[in-house]
Amino acid sequence: MKTDYYLDTCIWLNLFKKETGPEKNKPYWKSARNFIEKVEENNEKIIVSSIALKEIYFVARNKFKPIKDFLKESECVKIIKTYPEDYDLARKWEKEDNSLSFYDYIHIAIAKRLNLNLITRDEELIIFAKKHVKVSKPEEV
Repeated sequence: MKTDYYLDTCIWLNLFKKETGPEKNKPYWKSARNFIEKVEENNEKIIVSSIALKEIYFVARNKFKPIKDFLKESECVKIIKTYPEDYDLARKWEKEDNSLSFYDYIHIAIAKRLNLNLITRDEELIIFAKKHVKVSKPEEV
């Protein structure tokens, strides 16, 4: 069965910044790359929101254009806009919970609206997201 995924910004940053985990023998960027390659092989989709692009831009700045080009050219990546109802649901959760950033709530809202599997490494995000969507780390899929 095909599954589509929504990658939290941290996964893209793992990949593009070649990040490793706290133990140097855990190359997060390789897990991210392997996950994306697996999605491609299975003809599945990765959804990237305008919010995720904005977050990547904040970190990458002058390296953003090649990243955006990579995402636009990738067969398995689809870039989407964020809808008003995503913002509304994120604001509702923020008022009720307030343990995450507003952007994290938006990522969960988008994954919920589109019935996507959320992929992240953020432990606090995982705890909250599990109440609303299917959520995994890249190496768990």
